Amino acid sequence: MTKIAIIKDLIKYAQRAEKEGLCKHKSGNFSILDRSTGLVYITPSGFYRSDLTVDDIVISDLKENVRENANFRKPSIELSMHLKVYSKRSDVNAIVHTHSPYATAFAVKGIKIEPVTSEAYFYGKNMEIVPYFEHGTEELAEAVAKAVKYADVCLLKNHGILTVGDAIENVFLKAVYVESVAMIDYLSRTL
Repeated sequence: MTKIAIIKDLIKYAQRAEKEGLCKHKSGNFSILDRSTGLVYITPSGFYRSDLTVDDIVISDLKENVRENANFRKPSIELSMHLKVYSKRSDVNAIVHTHSPYATAFAVKGIKIEPVTSEAYFYGKNMEIVPYFEHGTEELAEAVAKAVKYADVCLLKNHGILTVGDAIENVFLKAVYVESVAMIDYLSRTL
């Protein structure tokens, strides 16, 4: 894939996440790793997804050195978390981190979402709960990197969710399904 194609894909799914309510306002972050170049394309910090342009995406190497940043945006506060995940899993080339309401409610309570519908099979039966650490810290990055050894979905206590996988389209769909299954799990528990 070309650099522009990667960036356009990243923007497309970040904007879809905002449109579908997985991210409110400026929350969440999205990245794609191009393993052929060792470059990570990540959404900027504190920026509405709906306003993203090609020049807003920050390009970093795997050592957190910003390589390209046309509009001088700050990379996501969670850049370190993304990089640590990429270093732990050679099969991961995309990461989606959202604050979707139902899944985040489970994360707040520290309860795993039960695989109550068939969509859960798309993201796998393993789901890890990551203890609370402040946003953007090395502690959070390390805890998430440890958790993704065992699962493609992490519930970040008092924070949100993180999904990982081979391609941004699949990783985005995992995040959509996690939220959908969480909503159905929650509603079924109230009946």
